[in-house]
Amino acid sequence: MPLDPQVAALFELMQRADAPSYEEQTPVEARGRGDAAPTSFAPMVARVEMFEAPGPNGGVPVRVYTPEGAGPFPALVLIHGGGWVVGSIWGYEATARLLANAAECVVVSVEYRLAPEHKFPAAPEDCYAAAKWTHDQADLINVDTSRIAVAGGSAGGNLTAAVALMARDRGGPEFVFQVPIYPVIERDFTRPSYVENGQGPGLTQPAMAWFWDHYLADDADADHPYVCPLRAETLAGVAPALVITAEYDPLRDEGRAYADALRDAGVAVTYSEYPGMAHGFFGWHAGVDKAKEAMAEVAAALRRAFGTG
Repeated sequence: MPLDPQVAALFELMQRADAPSYEEQTPVEARGRGDAAPTSFAPMVARVEMFEAPGPNGGVPVRVYTPEGAGPFPALVLIHGGGWVVGSIWGYEATARLLANAAECVVVSVEYRLAPEHKFPAAPEDCYAAAKWTHDQADLINVDTSRIAVAGGSAGGNLTAAVALMARDRGGPEFVFQVPIYPVIERDFTRPSYVENGQGPGLTQPAMAWFWDHYLADDADADHPYVCPLRAETLAGVAPALVITAEYDPLRDEGRAYADALRDAGVAVTYSEYPGMAHGFFGWHAGVDKAKEAMAEVAAALRRAFGTG
């Protein structure tokens, strides 16, 4: 179908701002616009707290959102996007609050180290450390250790898949669910979705090349399973998944390939491609109806996985 009119209107507003593309900026310059994507209001939750999870190179900041209720609650480890180079927990503030309320779970939002200052494997190691902290500090944050999930969008979707693999490989924590949303899954610009959508709207192939160049210290890292989950010897044993993609997204086909690979490995998976949508739409809660639909789909899937829906 054509690009959704609500999304087209948002891109028109962005074009009027005439901001430089990512590849025309330094990482520091790009971070100034990293959290400027359209979002919605940040609804109230019962409690918001900051903690530090012990990580491989010092503390990993985590922002914990607790919904109304008595608990212990299920938990969702939430990993922000931004190509491993930009973005922060603050850009995911509304998303974290919406998910805490809609999925009736504690949300642990992770402020992992960014590239190029901290290249792979810094980001997945930080995110894994935050997931392990969520499990180990369950009493502190009123969480049920038998009901922990992980989710994220774009690079956060990549890290979601990586952490699901790391948890399997390292003997825990055991996730009941994973939700990669338009995830980066591999460094391959030849898939049809790149050919169709590599010049936009929104995310472009040159921008993705810029992100990859900053993230990887060595080209060989592109074949590491925690960078490209499709390179894993097997995906058997990772958490069940809901994989969400967007029709007008260069990353569409690699997200679909990840869902197919999970299914082939015997992992329960639902693949949901949103027609007329572009990369980033999940965060556009205020102005895009299908973003609200996707939020409802994710929340419902999480509640089912948690045994509360």
